Amino acid sequence: MDVTYREEEVASAASSVAGRLVADGVPQRLAAGDPTLWVWDADAETPSGHRRPAPLRASRELLPELGRLAERARAAGLTNVVLAGAGDSATAAEVICDTDDVPLTLLDTTDPGQVLRALAGGLDHTLVVVASESGATLETDCLLRVFERAFADAGIDPAGRFVVVTAPGSPLEERALDAGHDVVAVRPQPGGRHAALSAYALVPAALAGADVARLLDDAEEVLPLLSLDTGNPGLDLGAALGGAALAGRDKLILDDQLTAINGLSGWIEQLVAASTGKDCRGVLPVVAADPNGTGDELVVAIESDLGDVRVDGPLGAQFLVWEYATAVAALLLEVAPSARPAVAESAENTAALLSLPDLPTGAPAFVDGPVEAYGAVGSHDLPGLFADLLHAIPADGYLAITAYLDRLAAFDAPVPDGADFEQMTDAWMMADAQTLRTLLALRTDRPVTFGWGPGALHGSGQYHKDGPQNGVFLQITGAVGEDVGVPGRPYTLGRVQLAQALGDLVALEKRGRPAVRLHLTDRAAGVARLLAAAQEA
Repeated sequence: MDVTYREEEVASAASSVAGRLVADGVPQRLAAGDPTLWVWDADAETPSGHRRPAPLRASRELLPELGRLAERARAAGLTNVVLAGAGDSATAAEVICDTDDVPLTLLDTTDPGQVLRALAGGLDHTLVVVASESGATLETDCLLRVFERAFADAGIDPAGRFVVVTAPGSPLEERALDAGHDVVAVRPQPGGRHAALSAYALVPAALAGADVARLLDDAEEVLPLLSLDTGNPGLDLGAALGGAALAGRDKLILDDQLTAINGLSGWIEQLVAASTGKDCRGVLPVVAADPNGTGDELVVAIESDLGDVRVDGPLGAQFLVWEYATAVAALLLEVAPSARPAVAESAENTAALLSLPDLPTGAPAFVDGPVEAYGAVGSHDLPGLFADLLHAIPADGYLAITAYLDRLAAFDAPVPDGADFEQMTDAWMMADAQTLRTLLALRTDRPVTFGWGPGALHGSGQYHKDGPQNGVFLQITGAVGEDVGVPGRPYTLGRVQLAQALGDLVALEKRGRPAVRLHLTDRAAGVARLLAAAQEA
């Protein structure tokens, strides 16, 4: 595993802070799991009195159980694995499976269309992994209930169709045991560190068919380096991230276009944003964007020479090194990497909204075809609104787009009969909300980020609300065609999805952060109008 500085300024900034970290014994303390570096209870005992195991050792000890679960699933013909989870561990599971080219359906959403697609995937051969440490995550609770009812309605005993991964003693563990589900109990680790190599990611990946033993082998190979004062990739990368941010280069442009690891940048985005974005400080990761050459960018390339820093290594090593590096960067920025106050606040806002008879959407400021605009806007159409948003970005700021839509809807784009390749490409783009980021990024030299809600709330959402006060926020919601009721709850998935979006807006507005919501009364036509307006802006 190697981290290489390819720019003298980055090397100088990293060197200036690395010496201080070494003098404080940070590499050895991190490698030893010093909980004070994660602002964790200094007592090394868990509430139940068990010693906290070394993270990789605990994962290695889990392998026999994973083998038994996977063998039993294969024997039962359960080849369609669905993961109901959220946060960087769920994203890590998707990265592992995409890189190993094994199928996994990740549901980190409450979008009814996306959930209905998963339900239509063949319940007779479906196994659902429900992963939540607290056991109180709204999305996972809803999805567990929806799938339990779906199995029962199909005449399938739900007891053999779930594997629940949670902390011992959580409400989810008790519920799962009462229902007869398989449970993998995971003792807490300091600050949730090593989540990508914990049971929350490894259980769904192993059941889907990924080689998780090799992943741990690659991580263990780099582990001894992380306690060294020199030749330590975690220290080198963390010093580069933190040293550059302290020097004003706090926009982290991630380039993974030449690596065989699929989706690593998306996982890094969640990890870095959630760990460093607080106390009006932080590092803003930017994915799928070209550098603009501005003075506040740090370009990190995975296995290529296209950036200021090059990071080489297999996936297991990448996971471990980035987690250590993020802890180092947070330490330099003097923020607690384990704290996620804004994530909890958005969840509380959502719960409060769901308790109301009707969601307070308010009246639109204007309507442009199939798009309604909400918020303090000065324009009367979408091109004008987009121009205003871009103009409002501070000189050191960014624009963040969060779409509470079906992230797989692009693959259902209608293509006209007899269309040529260019028309087919246009049809695909017109159905993909993520293309809006690309079009708006062409019109500014400031970073434009994109995330799918509500999954983004567990990562970049923390940075949006508690990071530097220099963001402009565009939220996209959409009307629901076919909704899904949540058994045992007085709401539907569509209502939950909209409540999550509105709860996020409440948190942004409470902090005085400029935010606009665009609601698509027809999703396909609305996305097409957004992209056309962005080209006109």
